[in-house]
Amino acid sequence: MIDAGSLLGGALTGRLAFRPGALPASDPLPPGRHGLAFPEGREAALVVPEGLPLDAPLPLLVMFHGAGGEANRVLPHFVAHARARRFLLLAPQSMYPTWDIVVGGHGPDLERLDGALLTVAGHFRIDPMRLAFAGFSDGGSYALSLGVTNGDVASHVIGLSAGFMNAFTQTGKPRVFLAHGRADSQLPIETSAHPHARRLLESGHDLTLQPFDGDHVIVPWVVARAVEFFMGRQEP
Repeated sequence: MIDAGSLLGGALTGRLAFRPGALPASDPLPPGRHGLAFPEGREAALVVPEGLPLDAPLPLLVMFHGAGGEANRVLPHFVAHARARRFLLLAPQSMYPTWDIVVGGHGPDLERLDGALLTVAGHFRIDPMRLAFAGFSDGGSYALSLGVTNGDVASHVIGLSAGFMNAFTQTGKPRVFLAHGRADSQLPIETSAHPHARRLLESGHDLTLQPFDGDHVIVPWVVARAVEFFMGRQEP
């Protein structure tokens, strides 16, 4: 069978070059927030919690911001969870006001994500069984599209109020968590989460659909449920 991603070129179809464990990790970064710089600016932010078990592979959650946003607007929703559950938290930033796939197809943001993931993997051993792509709004669309396309990289996908899913090719079967407000006035649940859910179930994905009463917002208890979906239930 001819692989569409290979035929058309991986970057064009959203295929990442990064693979967990491809490079040996060394010189772990100290706890805190670190900026991962790019020549074009708009650095990615990496949060390293205290007390990470550096002798074992570490979970990594990659969080994509919404349109017109930045890392500082989405990180606060997940930092406390990263510290409590001890997982790495990476927040890339789109080069332009929103992600490349939204305005014209995969390009610079995919390349920058590859670079950020490689940088993180150069400092820490990443657990391939717990590597999540998550995002809100346009970032949720980006996480959903990239995660389904790269199911051999992302083990979990978390779409919070995601608008669309653009997956030209699908590799692997990541577990998927979709949350959406029943009263979402920007991206109605009937034309976004519901058709996404049907498509994912038809393709054999393990899906959790979490509707909530509310508009186009990030809800704390939904974030907690998403983290539990990613990390498992926390022992009391």
